[in-house]
Amino acid sequence: VSKRRIQATRAALTLTPSAVQKIKELLKDKPDHVGVKVGVRTRGCNGLSYTLEYTKSKGDSDEEVVQDGVRVFIEKKAQLTLLGTEMDYVEDKLSSEFVFNNPNIKGTCGCGESFNI
Repeated sequence: VSKRRIQATRAALTLTPSAVQKIKELLKDKPDHVGVKVGVRTRGCNGLSYTLEYTKSKGDSDEEVVQDGVRVFIEKKAQLTLLGTEMDYVEDKLSSEFVFNNPNIKGTCGCGESFNI
């Protein structure tokens, strides 16, 4: 019997309390949806952009993150891109939005809408 140490794995995506609260608020009016799906698309001036949509079920290759009763699914294409990312919800006087604090990003465009890895 080997004496390997079992190390805790990092969650693919972590949610701040404000993100959890906002997702719960958004899903309250959509009883047929089970969570939100996060993905990345090729667009913008710097390569990739995040997508966020309601989902009714877990896709076959989606990674599921459950935190404080909220289910977030990560599309297969986005799993490595989002590894270790924190999802936050920020409100100020002019806007309110989900913000992704991604440690894997190498650069972003001037407007902040797209990024590259």
